[in-house]
Amino acid sequence: MTLALLVLISIMWIPVGMFFLGYGEAKSTGFVSMVVGVLVVIGATLQAAVFTDPFTAGLLFVFGVLYMQTGHALLTGVEDLRTVGNGALLVGIVCAIYALLYATGGGVKPDGKTIIGVVPYLAFMNLTFVVICFTVTGVTYGKINPKVAATMFIVLTFTCLLAPAFGLMGYGKLPF
Repeated sequence: MTLALLVLISIMWIPVGMFFLGYGEAKSTGFVSMVVGVLVVIGATLQAAVFTDPFTAGLLFVFGVLYMQTGHALLTGVEDLRTVGNGALLVGIVCAIYALLYATGGGVKPDGKTIIGVVPYLAFMNLTFVVICFTVTGVTYGKINPKVAATMFIVLTFTCLLAPAFGLMGYGKLPF
């Protein structure tokens, strides 16, 4: 489920990156953000309820809601995007916690006994998510040039969404 959602999220990150570069317009970018957000929240619900994996679901939920928040703001023409930035700030904090857990081997699976091991690539991914979330916050507050966020969205689509998803689906392993 999660791997398919990473591929799905890439269809949003590229348009958002291009939008920040000045290519594209708000409503189409907002629509794709909203659709991806809804599907990620549905996926997170399934991850928690069907696959009994609240650990992964927690991360998916915060991203899904942020994508819906972004979609709403772009679809409705909200001019002050600081609220979206505030949402991104919280998602960045959550990603920092996940990065720490993946770096140290913390996090308990639903059986209450199995500890999630050290997974360097997932720690790396979550650290990059921290940086991009904080960058989005900076963009919405007018402190960071949107082109910085745009470049990050485009690069991270390949390094933190598509590479791990296809690495695991195609070869059964993460890039490192």
